[in-house]
Amino acid sequence: MGEPAVDAAGAEKQPRYVAIKDSIFEDIREGRLKPGDQTPSEAELVETFKVSRMTANRALRELQSAGVVVRRAGRGSFVAEPRPIGQLIEIRNIAEEVRGRGHAYRARVIYNIEIRADAERAALLEVGLGTRLFHSLIVHHETEFPIQVEERFVLASAAPRYGERDFSASTPNEYLTRVAPLERVEHRVCAAMPDTAMRTMLGLAEGEPVLMMTRRTWSRGRLVSHAWLTHPGNRFELSAFCWDLAISPRPT
Repeated sequence: MGEPAVDAAGAEKQPRYVAIKDSIFEDIREGRLKPGDQTPSEAELVETFKVSRMTANRALRELQSAGVVVRRAGRGSFVAEPRPIGQLIEIRNIAEEVRGRGHAYRARVIYNIEIRADAERAALLEVGLGTRLFHSLIVHHETEFPIQVEERFVLASAAPRYGERDFSASTPNEYLTRVAPLERVEHRVCAAMPDTAMRTMLGLAEGEPVLMMTRRTWSRGRLVSHAWLTHPGNRFELSAFCWDLAISPRPT
């Protein structure tokens, strides 16, 4: 890993390689670097950010893995042509889905708090111990029926005002799409038996299963969100059509 800064309390701050990536992203976003332009070299990054060559190399390697830059042997790194992700997968906003069916939508925010990453949360978002995160728990309703429990961890440096948002008025999906444009998404889906708290939030009887989707999203070359989206198994089904992954109400 690169050389992370440590604050007076001993909590790990943003690693230096992340600061390098953020700087290059900012140059791209502000138009100072355009597709095809050459990015600063490793040597230039070492000088500018006062880091080791290993740290500068890691930043460029991760930008390459994220598809942000293309590295050409003997020539350097260049800003890649943007690749639209809409053709690969659609991240649907649950509020829009509900309203699109002509039904009323509402959300109950149980909490939306700032935390410091312990070992378990640090592993979820692949960050250092003590990193600032937001942790939210929201129950989404369709015509007063709970249809999804959303538990989410968000990297605070990627979405600094997440903890201030009123998610009874707008969804985390809407906010994150705006402040941390999606570059990559990972979904995993499984059936499970809920615990007592989950049964209560979804209004399920004992013995009823749930369908749980784990969703991780990346923006600007880093993992910014890890969410569990839990639905009543007796009222929802998972369907995949071409590249589109969706959870929809089961016909009645």
